[in-house]
Parts: sequence; C-alpha cells; structure tokens
Amino acid sequence: MTGPPAEPPAVPRLPRRRTGTVVTTAALVAALFGGVTGGVVGAMNAPGAAVGAPASSVALQTSGSTVDVSAIAQEVLPSVVQVNVASAQGEGLGSGVVLSADGRILTNDHVVSGAQQVTVTLDDGRTVGATVVGADASSDLAVLQAQGVTGLTPATFADSDGVRVGDQVVAIGSPEGLRGTVTSGIVSALDRTVTVPGSTRRSNPVSYRAIQTDASINPGNSGGPLINAAGQVIGINSAIYSPTSDSGEAGSVGIGFAIPANQAEQIADRLT
Repeated sequence: MTGPPAEPPAVPRLPRRRTGTVVTTAALVAALFGGVTGGVVGAMNAPGAAVGAPASSVALQTSGSTVDVSAIAQEVLPSVVQVNVASAQGEGLGSGVVLSADGRILTNDHVVSGAQQVTVTLDDGRTVGATVVGADASSDLAVLQAQGVTGLTPATFADSDGVRVGDQVVAIGSPEGLRGTVTSGIVSALDRTVTVPGSTRRSNPVSYRAIQTDASINPGNSGGPLINAAGQVIGINSAIYSPTSDSGEAGSVGIGFAIPANQAEQIADRLT
C-alpha cells in the first residue's frame, strides 16, 4: 500500500549576521518546481577568508570535446566584481557583472536592498564607491554605477533561449567572501519556477523561470554570472536549494538557480 507523499524538507531563512561573523542579506526560496524549498544565494562575508584567491580551474571532458574552464575564467574574470554592502543590520557582500566600461554593474536586488553604503571590488583589486542606479525587487535585479572608473571589461551576454539541458557552464563570484572563485558544471534543467520572498518583509514575493545548474554556488555568489562554453553570460546566479545545518548555515548541494540572461538584460536596460 502506498503511503502519503513525503513532505519537502523545511529550510530556515538564511540569517543576517552581525559584523565580525558571516553576514547574509538573503531570504528563503519559498517554493521551487515540485514544491521543494531552498535558500537564496545571499551576500556573505567570511572573516579571515583569503579574499582574492581564485579557485583552481579544471578542464571539462564531454563526449570527445573539451571545455577549457581555465580559458573561460581568464576571459570573464575581469568582468566580475565583488559587491560590498553596509546596512543597519551589518556588512555583507555579493557579486556583480560589468555592463559597461564606465562602471555600470548588474547584481541582485537582494544583495543591495537596504544598503546605506555600497562599494565594489574590481578584478584588479581596487575598491571604489558605487551607487544604486535602479533596482527592481520584482525581478531581484539591480544596476549599480561604480564611481571614477574607466576601461572596465563588459561581459558579453548570450541569447539564453538557446541554452540546452546538459550544456556545460562556469560560475564566477565571491562565495563566502572568496573573490574570483570559479566553479563548473552543467545546465541541469530549464524553466524551473522559483519563488523567493521579497527583499523586505513588506515587499511581494519574486517569481521567475530559472536555469538550474549543478555548478557549485554559495552565499556570496548572488549577482555573479553563469557562463557558457563561449565565455558568454547565460544567467545571473540568484538562488540555491540547500538543507541547512543545526547552525542555520546553508551550503551548496549542487542545485543552483540563475535568472536567464535575456530577462536580466531586459530589466537592466529598463533600470538604466
């Protein structure tokens, strides 16, 4: 006799920590396709972490073809920044993608929501001030303007409608405060419905059809790019499913979600 269906795992809200401990600005993914719950890839700062040390790159082997992750990383790393945020709740960080040579940057709304001060750390190690040009809580996207910069390397965006399940991908960002971390995987699924509570208690939930990936992304990857084998952005990393430990801290279990590039570009154009 078949018993009742198992309940989805209960995952607590990712907490916002005070300065001097791990800091996150993210909320909980309330519902995924199939009723699973999980956590947003929040802004995170791990004290004492070796910030700036990129993860080692590897080459992916698939049916006779090789994707050179090292080459992709070298091409795209100059287009990825760390977004540093100070708010009334403490300090935190996320990631961002360079849109223009003069410092327009795309990130998640939940990374900068409630920020009293924002700076960005560039690939060359410089940290400069930034302002929020526009934010759209309904899509969990925001555009920043880095101050006093020129000659940055804009990322190239792909047509995300052409993404296929099984495509190999690379994620770059600042998980746990480790700037310039590179991970790799595949597109696990397309059109996953992700619903996330709003950035504040008063804002409405955010829903979008996401690209699912098994590339390792963690709190701090929020706003960073998911990249295809051609070095083009196919999505903006924004959420993960993650069972939490007794301490309430979430980590990657190989189920991550990215806002498709076509949607991200459309919203970014509107915000600027």
